[in-house]
Amino acid sequence: MRENLKNILHVRIVSGSGGGPEKTIINSPRFLIPWGYNCLCAYMRPPQDAGFEVLRQRAEAAGCPLVDIEDRGATDFSVVKKLLKLCRENDVQIWHGHDYKSNAIGLLLRRFHKMKLVTTVHGWVHHTSKTPLYYAIDRFCLKRYDKVICVSDDLFEQCRKIGVRPERLTLIENAIDTDMFQRCSVPADGLVRIGAVGRLEEEKGFAPLIETVAEIYKTHPEIRLTIYGEGSLKGELESLAKRLGVDNVVSLPGFERDLIKLYSSLDIFVLNSIREGLPNVCLEAMAMGAAMTATAVAGVPKLVTDGVDGLIIPMSDKAALLSALTKLIESPELRRTLAVNARKTVEERFSFDKRMEKMRALYDSLEE
Repeated sequence: MRENLKNILHVRIVSGSGGGPEKTIINSPRFLIPWGYNCLCAYMRPPQDAGFEVLRQRAEAAGCPLVDIEDRGATDFSVVKKLLKLCRENDVQIWHGHDYKSNAIGLLLRRFHKMKLVTTVHGWVHHTSKTPLYYAIDRFCLKRYDKVICVSDDLFEQCRKIGVRPERLTLIENAIDTDMFQRCSVPADGLVRIGAVGRLEEEKGFAPLIETVAEIYKTHPEIRLTIYGEGSLKGELESLAKRLGVDNVVSLPGFERDLIKLYSSLDIFVLNSIREGLPNVCLEAMAMGAAMTATAVAGVPKLVTDGVDGLIIPMSDKAALLSALTKLIESPELRRTLAVNARKTVEERFSFDKRMEKMRALYDSLEE
C-alpha cells in the first residue's frame, strides 16, 4: 500500500466471478486515493475456483489491488490468520466487511489489531438451509460495528429493527460510473430483444419470466429473451423453455463479461426478483438506455418512477408482467421515452462520483 494514506481493507466471500457488490467494491479504490484513502480488497474464495479469474481481470482493469484467500469453509481457521497477517502487514486502519463472514472475522480481529469496523449491507437474498444461521451471525455483528452502510431504505429499516444504533447507520445507495456505461450502436433487424441478468436462482423469478415470454410469443414472434448469469437452475430453466416450445426464442448463455455489449443489445430489461437490495443491474440497464420493467422489490420503487423512467409491477404477479412487457413490445415510442428518462435519473441521482463523496465523508467521520 502507498505510504501516508489511511488504509482500508475490503473483505468479502465470493464464488466464481461474484455478483453486484463487486461492481461497487472493485470500482472504489481509484476514487478514494485523491482523498487520502488507500484500498486493498481481500476475497475469500473456494480453492480451484476457475471463475475467480474473471474477477481478478476486472479488478486489474479498474486499478483495484486484489488479494485472494483460499477458504475451505467454516472450519478453515487459516483464513483468520491470513487476514490478521494482511491487516498487520498493510497497517489496516479501517476494516470494511461486506457479508456475514467478513463481519464476524473483522469483529474477532479487532481484538488483535486496532482498527475501525465498517460494513455494507447489500441485502440478504440467497436463501439456503444455512441462511438463518448466517442472518443470526450478521445481526450479532452489525450491532457492534462502528458504521453500517445500507444500500436501500428497506435494508436501513431492517438494520434499525435488529438494534443497530441510529447514529451508526447510513444510507448510501448503489451507483453507476456513467462515463463507463455508454450505449454503443447495434444493427436494427426488426427483433425486440428482452434481457435479464442475475444468478439463476429462485428469487430472481426467471421461470415466470420464461413462461410469460412463451405466452407473448404466440402473438409477437419478433421477441427474443436472453438471461445472462450462472446458477443452480440453469438446466431446469433450459428444460422449461424447451417444454414450452420457446427454446429457439429463449437463451441462457451464462456469464457475460462485456456489460456494454450486453446492455447495448437489449431493447427491454426485466427485473422479476422477489428479493433484492438496490440492484446494480437496474442502474446499469437504466444508464445504458434499455427500457425497463421491474418488480416493486426493496429499493427499486425509490429508484424507478412508474411510467416515467420504467414500469413497476407487483412481485410474483405474472399478469402484471405480461401486461408491462406487452406494452413495451408494442410501443417503441414508450421504450425510447423511458430509456431517455432513465439515463437522466442515473446521471442526476446515482452517479458513482456522488456515491464516493458520501463514502469519503463516512470514513472521515471515523476520526471524529
